[in-house]
Amino acid sequence: MRLVQIAQGNKRRIARVDGGTLHLLEAQWPDTYSLALHAADAGKSIADVVTQSGEFLDYPAVYEGSSHWRLLPAFDHPSDAARCMVSGTGLTHKASAANRAAMHKETSAEVTDSAKMYQLGLKGGTPAAGKIGVQPEWFYKGDGSILRAHGQELCTPSYGWDGGEEPEIAGAYVISESGIPVRVGLMMGNEFSDHKMEKKNYLYLAPSKLRNCSVGPELLVGETEFENVEGTVSILRNNAMLWATQIWTGQKNMCHSVANLEHHHFKYPAHRRPGDVHIHFFGADAFSFGEGIALESGDVMKVTFAGFGKPLSNPLRIEPGPEELVALKQL
Repeated sequence: MRLVQIAQGNKRRIARVDGGTLHLLEAQWPDTYSLALHAADAGKSIADVVTQSGEFLDYPAVYEGSSHWRLLPAFDHPSDAARCMVSGTGLTHKASAANRAAMHKETSAEVTDSAKMYQLGLKGGTPAAGKIGVQPEWFYKGDGSILRAHGQELCTPSYGWDGGEEPEIAGAYVISESGIPVRVGLMMGNEFSDHKMEKKNYLYLAPSKLRNCSVGPELLVGETEFENVEGTVSILRNNAMLWATQIWTGQKNMCHSVANLEHHHFKYPAHRRPGDVHIHFFGADAFSFGEGIALESGDVMKVTFAGFGKPLSNPLRIEPGPEELVALKQL
């Protein structure tokens, strides 16, 4: 089952995707968060609790922006962005590890920390059932205020050095009232990072990730196959194709199992606060920066993964400089 979140003004609804039709769910569940939390606390699946209202919308009109309804991020915290943590793990895919190693390598004989981290994942990132594997890389992106929907701009701030797409699958999670992490579903994402800043020094990885990102437009709920997923990522400039490549994700293409990534994220008690939302990116296979593409304002980043619904597209906006000093006041 694939769900979308839509809004008209301040009014939210959820809809089930059925080809070109959006079947609106009953208004008692105005957002995917409340629906998921209800199902989690009731010990049921989302399929067990959803009921359709009989109302429907034209999906292409909503997707293309010609409807009074607009798409929202496929999952978020509807009332408190601070209760949504956006994070991710890098170096989970071989191509991404190679790109990262190339960024940071200074001599042909050097084995980078990125390569070492990827090798650790290969050796111990997919443990047997019930066992704990090696710890992956982890990064924080921000709270729910950084989430953008399909069609919304992703922004390189004036203090940024670059902005580039990272096509990934992200997990959507909610913490039940009993403190148990629950995977609600999976969705396409553009993790969007500052690769020039990261390339300058790998210790700049943390600030390079503090950028907005997009998820959606659809959330896959229920048992979802995530072993070998094919996709494409492309960059359009002035409505013409500038660059495109095939990408792969899923556990077959990763050095960590999803279960291992989830354990190492939710092992921290602070990440299991009842009612919180977590959006966690699983890593990328390829991105245009790795092939020497420098994005410009107005370029459109497009991500598609088979089985995950309509493509996720976002235009880039680069804020003009110079960076402004943030001056504090003394109490």
